[in-house]
Amino acid sequence: MKTSTLPPLTIADLESTPDDGNRYELIDGEMFVSSAPSYFHQAVLMRIVKAFILYLDRSPLGEIIPGVGVIFDDNNGVIPDLVFVTHQRRRKILGGGRLTAAPEIAIEILSPGASNVRRDRHIKRNLYSERGVSEYWIVDPEDRSVEIYRRSEEALKFSVTLRGADILTSDIPPGFSAATETFFAE
Repeated sequence: MKTSTLPPLTIADLESTPDDGNRYELIDGEMFVSSAPSYFHQAVLMRIVKAFILYLDRSPLGEIIPGVGVIFDDNNGVIPDLVFVTHQRRRKILGGGRLTAAPEIAIEILSPGASNVRRDRHIKRNLYSERGVSEYWIVDPEDRSVEIYRRSEEALKFSVTLRGADILTSDIPPGFSAATETFFAE
């Protein structure tokens, strides 16, 4: 749900939102509110985290972190479902417990509802593209698929949609791979 305001809201406004179980994000000065994620959403999130942990146990070059605030500027602050940051990048962009610039990978797990899908597929993708995210994964539990967008020149471009036994690979954590179906195992 988007609420229109004039003048644009700021991070100070975002920080004054109530601690009511909702997730508040600010994109171009507009507030977006979503409710707490569902069990199914969080189960998919944990399976993605597990795939990263298995990789990072072999190659400890970064971290996969759920629900961390990313503050791009005074009018843009979001909470991706997951971010991957290398240790080197984290040292440059971590401040006050939040990331202050783009992580290498942002991952959003779609929640039901047209406004949620629109926010993740379009509004957040555009924001992440403008702000320098290297890869953006849109995970769709209903379709059991993962769309991958990768940086090409100055923007994120659609790369591939993966399903079932398709192997998701990434060069951002070099050599990362996981079967897409493992994210959606019952």
